Amino acid sequence: MSTLKEDFLNFQAQTSPYPMGLEVSRAEGSYIYDMKGNAYLDFVAGVSACTLGHCHPKVVKAICQQSKSYMHTMVYGEFITKSAVALCRKLSEILPYPLRVTYLVNSGTEATEGAIKLAKASTKRSEIIAAQKSYHGNTQGSMSVMGHEPRKSPFRPLIPDVKFIRFNEEDDISQISDNTAAVILETIQGSAGFITPENDYLKKIKKHCEKMGTLLILDEVQTGFGRTGSFFAFQQYGVIPDILVMGKGMASGMPIGAFTTSRELMSLLSEKYRLGHITTFGGNPVVASSALVTLGELQRSNLINEISEKEWFIKTELKHPKIKNIRGKGLMLALEMEDKEIANQVIKECLKERLILFWLLFDPKAIRITPPLNISLEEIKKGIDIIKFVLG
Repeated sequence: MSTLKEDFLNFQAQTSPYPMGLEVSRAEGSYIYDMKGNAYLDFVAGVSACTLGHCHPKVVKAICQQSKSYMHTMVYGEFITKSAVALCRKLSEILPYPLRVTYLVNSGTEATEGAIKLAKASTKRSEIIAAQKSYHGNTQGSMSVMGHEPRKSPFRPLIPDVKFIRFNEEDDISQISDNTAAVILETIQGSAGFITPENDYLKKIKKHCEKMGTLLILDEVQTGFGRTGSFFAFQQYGVIPDILVMGKGMASGMPIGAFTTSRELMSLLSEKYRLGHITTFGGNPVVASSALVTLGELQRSNLINEISEKEWFIKTELKHPKIKNIRGKGLMLALEMEDKEIANQVIKECLKERLILFWLLFDPKAIRITPPLNISLEEIKKGIDIIKFVLG
C-alpha cells in the first residue's frame, strides 16, 4: 500500500521538483502538526494568508454556522447572501472615500484581472504600466504585469501594451502618459524582497496619474488586513488608489480575493458592459463569513496596534553577521542573507528544527517572515532562537 507522500508525488500536480513535503495532520494557532504529532512553529502563515493563525475559533464557528444554512447558491451577483453583503459593507466602512463598492472573487490574481479590465473599460486605453520585479498573480493577465521575464517567457504571448518602470525611481514616472489606462503597483513589493516605497514615491505616482487621466491600481494582496501595521499599507503613505486589489489574509486561510473602487467606476461592469466580469464562486457565503469574522476581529482586538512592537522585536532580536539586512514593514519581513546558498540552508535546517520559513520568488538571498498577526512575542522569540541556532 502506498504512503501519503508517495500518493502526493504520484497523483497531485507539483509546482517544483522539491516540495517541502511536510505531511500535515492538523493546525492550530501558530503551529502546524505533522502525522507524528510534532509541532512546527509557522513563520509563514500560508504565505501571508492565515491572518488570525490556524483554525481560529471564531473563524471556525462562522464557517460551521454558515455551512449549516447554505453554501453555494448561485453565480456571483444574482442572489443576495447576508455574509457577502455584510463583508462588502464593512470594507466600505474601513476604506477611505471613494473606495465604496467591492467585487468579491476567488483569489488575488482574479482580482488583478478584474481591476485591469475595469481600468481599460473606464479609460478606453490599452496600455498598462507595472513595476520591474512586480508580482500580481499567475494567470495570463496578471502574469502580463509580472516584472520578471524568466517566469513569463515560456508562456508568451501574453496581453499586449504592457510597460515596466523601476519601483522607487522617480525618473521613470514620466513614462506614464495619456495613453496609459492604469499603473498597477504593489504598495510594498513582495516577491522582489519586501521593498517599501521611499521619498513619497506613491504620492508622486498618484499625482502624475491624475494629470494624465490614468488610474492607479494598488495591489494589497499581501500587505492588506493589518500585516504592515495598518488595515492597508497605502494608509501609511498618504495616497488613495483608484482601484484596490486584495486577497490572501482577507479570510484567514479561506480562498478569496476582491477589488474595490468607486460606485461610478464599478457600475461599468454591470451597466455599460453587462457581465463585464463574472465568476461562479466569488462571494461564496462560507468564505465571506470567514472574511467577515476576520475583519471584525481585527477591528475589535488590539492586534494591528501590536504589529509595530512585533516588528521592532524581530529587528532588534534577530541580529547575526550572516543577516545583512531585514527589509519590509510590520509582519511582512525579509531576511537578506549573504547569498542564496545560506538562505536555502537556513530554510531547510530550520524546518528540521520545526520552524517553517519560506523563500521569495525573485530574491534568492531573502527569507520570508510573515507569521500570523496574533503570534505571541514568546513564539516570535522561540523562532528567532531557532534561526540563530541554525546560523551558528
